[in-house]
Amino acid sequence: MIDNYYVERTAQAVFTVFAVASLSFGLIRLMPGGPIDFIRAQMIQEQGTDVDMQRINSMVESYTNVRPSDPLYVQYVDYMTELLQGNMGVSMWYNEPVSEILAEALPWTVFVMAISLALTFAIGITLGAVMAYIEGSRFDVSTTLVSTFLNSIPYYVMAVLLVYLLGYQLSWFPTGGRFASDVTIGMNIEFLANAFHHAFLPIVSVVVTGFGIQALAMRGNSIRVLGEDYIRVARLRGLPPHDIALRYVGRNAILPMYTGMMISIGFLFGGSVILEEIFTYPGIGYYMFRGIESRDYPLMMGAFLLITVAVVIGIYIADLTYGKIDPRAGTGSGDREAY
Repeated sequence: MIDNYYVERTAQAVFTVFAVASLSFGLIRLMPGGPIDFIRAQMIQEQGTDVDMQRINSMVESYTNVRPSDPLYVQYVDYMTELLQGNMGVSMWYNEPVSEILAEALPWTVFVMAISLALTFAIGITLGAVMAYIEGSRFDVSTTLVSTFLNSIPYYVMAVLLVYLLGYQLSWFPTGGRFASDVTIGMNIEFLANAFHHAFLPIVSVVVTGFGIQALAMRGNSIRVLGEDYIRVARLRGLPPHDIALRYVGRNAILPMYTGMMISIGFLFGGSVILEEIFTYPGIGYYMFRGIESRDYPLMMGAFLLITVAVVIGIYIADLTYGKIDPRAGTGSGDREAY
């Protein structure tokens, strides 16, 4: 039964990616006034009166992975085959392969979002556990108010405030780029420190507006766990408070947050579109925004496909691993039947 669950989840993940890739083909080929029509019209305009349609069709194919003169089903098969080989076409704005542009940008988005996610959950879980343990205290009430207030601020509003105050007004942090141009690229302290300095404001804008909801969730989970019978038994046995807090309360209260953390991966990748544009930070989101702004369809859809894959992988990993982390969670109807 468990094997069937894993097969089902894997099939769902593969189908989702396949459906998104098919949708991107539909946007390229079937949408009126879409990429093919736009690219063809742009090239005809550039050539003026001396129009070579064979050359234009060849260039359209290189940009979109679609040969306009072929039947629709042939175009679809060719497009999906090229995607499986990592060929997403050529960027119209940068005149470079989309796969190369996104491969260079992906590590920087992962760098910012991984640190942001880790800090958001680390701060939120720690605060939430403390708030629950001293429920009703002045610290609990004030932290709840602050968490609720910060969580109500959109991350992009915080990003604009930070870049204006700390970037332009005080000049404490750079307002664009991944690292300084005069720094030697490599795994050295100077480069890593400079890269973190450039990523500091995007990270802070996500963490400050995101840790509150995690703290409140952890607080609620911890309060629920504190009311369980085994906590009362642990106290009656005379176990030290820190053992109860860590081994019993913390361990059980943190489990329901795991799925939320994995789903947040997709949210952060999607949110990187606006965040990286505000800070002029060339990651996946930055290039997707550039593709939308310049009508660079191959770049835009390549970034969209990559973000979708990140979301699917995050949810897929959460599905497959949550049952291992929390044995109380079943893995579908098969488990319930077995019991």
